[in-house]
Amino acid sequence: MQFAAVRAAIADAARAVILPTGAAKLTCTGYTPDAVTAPHFFVGEYTVEYDRTFGRGRDEAEFTCRCLVGRQDDRNAQAILDGMLSGAGPASLKRAIEAARGAPGQAALGGLADDLHVVRVQGYRWYEHAGIQYVGAEVIIRVIGDGRT
Repeated sequence: MQFAAVRAAIADAARAVILPTGAAKLTCTGYTPDAVTAPHFFVGEYTVEYDRTFGRGRDEAEFTCRCLVGRQDDRNAQAILDGMLSGAGPASLKRAIEAARGAPGQAALGGLADDLHVVRVQGYRWYEHAGIQYVGAEVIIRVIGDGRT
């Protein structure tokens, strides 16, 4: 798996969310940015388990992504974040990202991986990024791919 390309593809998939009328458009990056334009989704750290099958056949990576929303209005910011963390609906990150799995038998993320799954949400809290506070959460994504590429 080519991790930089996978990270960029996850961010591309996340751009498909549709936030409520009046909310700013979600910005997305496949890397941890120096500064964010809220609301912002980015692919942060990851862990890799190599050699899940023999002969470098499969690797499995778990990406920790963050979704940060400005806190100019704490209740509205949390409502926007809740929509993105929902399992369904137009603002759902899970729905948008898992749409990049492809059809049965097709590779995920435009051929970069065998499969992916949005596993869980964790860490719903206030985050400080580049000295600014945001309400946010972490979205954990598991990606399985060819270990020989």
